[in-house]
Amino acid sequence: MSKRYVAALDQGTASSRCIIFNELGHIVSSAQQDIECTYQKPGWVQQDATDIWASQVGVMARALTQAKLDVADIAAVGIANQRETTIVWDKSTGIPVYDAIVWQCRRSADFIDSLKRAGLEETIRDKTGLVLDPYFSASKIDWILSNVDGARERAVAGELLFGTVDTWLIWNLTNGKVHATDYTNASRTMLFNIHSLRWDEELLAIFDIPRSMLPEVRVSSGDFGVIDNPHIGRGIPIAGVAGDQQAALFGQCCFNPGEAKSTYGTGCFMLMNTGREPVASKHGLLTTIAYSDETGVTYALEGSIFNAGSAINWLRDGLRLVRSAEETSAIASSVPDTRGCYVVTAFNGLGAPYWNKNARGAIVGLTQSVTNKHVVRATLESLCYQVNDVLRAMEQDSRVSLKLLRVDGGVSRNDFCMQFQADILGREVHRPAISELTALGAAFMAGLKVGIWNDVTDLPECRGDITTYSSHMAEETRAALVAGWEDALARVQ
Repeated sequence: MSKRYVAALDQGTASSRCIIFNELGHIVSSAQQDIECTYQKPGWVQQDATDIWASQVGVMARALTQAKLDVADIAAVGIANQRETTIVWDKSTGIPVYDAIVWQCRRSADFIDSLKRAGLEETIRDKTGLVLDPYFSASKIDWILSNVDGARERAVAGELLFGTVDTWLIWNLTNGKVHATDYTNASRTMLFNIHSLRWDEELLAIFDIPRSMLPEVRVSSGDFGVIDNPHIGRGIPIAGVAGDQQAALFGQCCFNPGEAKSTYGTGCFMLMNTGREPVASKHGLLTTIAYSDETGVTYALEGSIFNAGSAINWLRDGLRLVRSAEETSAIASSVPDTRGCYVVTAFNGLGAPYWNKNARGAIVGLTQSVTNKHVVRATLESLCYQVNDVLRAMEQDSRVSLKLLRVDGGVSRNDFCMQFQADILGREVHRPAISELTALGAAFMAGLKVGIWNDVTDLPECRGDITTYSSHMAEETRAALVAGWEDALARVQ
């Protein structure tokens, strides 16, 4: 085919990006625009949904110009998106009725507690594979319908639509012609039955959400309509959609059961491919959908850590201990240890495997000998301790012993952090040369659908040289450090 380029729209919590790949999987051009979060109250996190959309259009136009390409050169568009973030908009005007409520937001915690008191936790987990927590979309939708004047009545009348960010982008890109999501994003709403692969009527009743609001669910590598937008162009098929973490799993080529990756972005998310059958977790992990195509659905186990890159930004913007995120590696390496200091980055509660929405961050073990350098090091180490906790839970649930962990995302460029990660895990950490694994996964899905690549065995090996971090830590040292971390965790729960 003459069109050999795929554009990946990577809409994350911190920024919107467009990366254009060629048939060899090489980056031709990229453009990025930062996105702001607002925090009206403690634990509340939201974004302007219109800004999300406008920024994504802008970066796609810039990426095309930078690559000196026309829309006619693009074979397909793939979308990877921040998950669980919830948008409700008017079906006729396309205007959101409220800001996008971001995945980190905890405003619906009281409602979640009421569902737990009603004894619904097991029912919801059995159907969705998810822990009953404000993290997911359903309670966010309920909050909007309950707190925006007239919203519930308008929803019942069929006037409002719901979507995670992928759905919002698809609806706008197709000029309102397609209201759809994919299986991976649907599986994060707490309204989708991951066994029957349908929106669940009992769950809709529990959260009091009209069925008419929900998008059609389609396979990840599939047909999501064509772009019809004056700022970008018309006729490009949208052919791949996945939540950002599942897209990164696909970009890391974790196609076999037992293969796992950890993405260090705003949060940190570890996923393990478990194959065609869902694995129920008994150790605080999520059972979720990894990806899907016409041949079926592949499942994964997931551990979600709410603060990773955001914790490093806190060192820079909140505490002003560093001037840039990049310098934290050298600062942490300049001291041999943390002098017994631990930082627990529970700014929005604790995710997997603890699931304590009431936990709050703390600096534990302070003495007069602790300096800003030790706090920086302890913050980086805290991310690695949490990944270690998730990995141990994942091995228990899957009964698979991981030999290595594949990593990506912005924080994976931090050499100190990745070396300490290998040390505390006691196994190798592999980082590919290309850091844009989320976008690459979305591009792979779209390219497979339109025939740029025939199947996963035909995908190019474009991740480049792998940087390997090997563990050099003595077992007794590792055990002592982990015991100190567990003591620090106990103090915030």
